[in-house]
Amino acid sequence: MAETAHKGNDMRKIATVSISIFILLLAGLYGYVWVNKVPDKTVVELSSRWAQPPSQFIPVGGLNVHFRDEGPQNDHLPIVLLHGTSASLHTWDGWTKELKRTHRVIRFDLPAFGLTGPSPINDYSIESYVGFVIAVLNELGVEQFVLGGNSLGGYIAWATAVIHPARVSNLILVDASGYPSSADSAPLAFTIAQTPVINTLLQGFMPRSLIETSVKNVFGNPALVTDELVDRYLELNSRAGNRQALVERFKQTQPGNMATRVKEISADTLIMWGAKDKLIPAIPSAERFNREIKNSTLVIFDELGHVPHEENPELTVARVKEFLSRVKTP
Repeated sequence: MAETAHKGNDMRKIATVSISIFILLLAGLYGYVWVNKVPDKTVVELSSRWAQPPSQFIPVGGLNVHFRDEGPQNDHLPIVLLHGTSASLHTWDGWTKELKRTHRVIRFDLPAFGLTGPSPINDYSIESYVGFVIAVLNELGVEQFVLGGNSLGGYIAWATAVIHPARVSNLILVDASGYPSSADSAPLAFTIAQTPVINTLLQGFMPRSLIETSVKNVFGNPALVTDELVDRYLELNSRAGNRQALVERFKQTQPGNMATRVKEISADTLIMWGAKDKLIPAIPSAERFNREIKNSTLVIFDELGHVPHEENPELTVARVKEFLSRVKTP
């Protein structure tokens, strides 16, 4: 009996110590998260740096959409560029600098991202994104256009070509999503946003190191990631509502039945991919797009990653200009 009581006391002591250690670890975790919280910022706070001219805002569907419309306004076939998840219209700065010399270039922050912010109805389905793109271009009086997009933006671009084929004259898909795929390596920020419970507990947790690691993950050469680039991703993702919207975007905008309709696309399409893309590997996604879109050309960049247009705009835009030289204006 005495031995049994002694063992019981030992077990209670072990349990008490274990609980104490757990509480200390949990307190330490919450302390770390609290220290590394980045408070929400208003559009006004962010605009002084990220919405300088030629930025404008236009009301569309309950959103105040941040956009830029550059180049010759008499261009009857504008180029519209859509960014990817957690990015913004700024991702296209390099391409726009070159293309606006001869083309009208329109780009805007998609719902959940940049200065446009979260959807007022919390709808991030691919159909909703397509409807948003068409609504913005209707407001701008643009009937037909060349449509390009990276990652999520690529998914929205080709889905727009499926749903509104008469509006999209040509497609440019840059490491586009939309097919089921398995990442070789995903940005840590994306992993956190997609992990139930954790994505709630860590709401607002956004240390600079997390953003830097995540951006480097999508570059073929991480050494090219600058402090200014990290600043942009960090600050624009702190826009009020964006972090909560990111969780919903991952839940709602998944590859689905739309992927079976890629074969319907008739627009001439330029498919561009970074061979070092670890998020959406070129094999099989790039090859499948090239196989299923009958009027397509595939270009692989050996040294680039998931955002080749941002990593090396000069190299990639040269192929875009070559493609556009063959596009017939209406």
